[in-house]
Amino acid sequence: MNKREFTITVYTENQVGLLNRIAIIFSRRKINIESLNTSPTEVESVHRFTIVIDETEDVVRKLCRQIEKQVEVLKAYYNTEDEIVWQELALYKVSTDAIAEKVKVERLLREYGARAVAIRKDYTVFETTGHRAETDNLIKALEPYGLIEFVRSARVAIIKASSGFHDRLKEFEQKEPGEEVMENEYLGKKEEVFTM
Repeated sequence: MNKREFTITVYTENQVGLLNRIAIIFSRRKINIESLNTSPTEVESVHRFTIVIDETEDVVRKLCRQIEKQVEVLKAYYNTEDEIVWQELALYKVSTDAIAEKVKVERLLREYGARAVAIRKDYTVFETTGHRAETDNLIKALEPYGLIEFVRSARVAIIKASSGFHDRLKEFEQKEPGEEVMENEYLGKKEEVFTM
């Protein structure tokens, strides 16, 4: 099997130390994380990790199962590029003198949908969003005009077909604490359970 790019989306409770435990799962298997983003979701107590890796589907499937074994993890999905909507943000610092002198730069920035976010005497910072290839192409285009610095954010992604899980998350949020109580026969005591 060939390696290819996968985006892993992990829905979790917001707990200290969870990011470290998830990162250890990757480092033990010697898998490099290409991009990592964490953010809140539409459900107040639930966070989302978006992780991009290059691996085989079999390895990614096993990783998701391992991640889901963490107590605070609600669900882990993996998707290919065509199953998600995604973007990355990029910032470019360019010499202000070079931009002022070259009319071509302004046309170039319009072509890539870039806009100025900071203009100083010695430099100007532009930002754009898009896929990695698009932001990389703008680097190449700006290099002849004095590109001073470049930085790109981690991927943010929305799964095209994850509505079923989101409905369940919203149901969970609306339940009163202790509404779903189940007898734990082994321990002989009652525990609250969130079943997915």
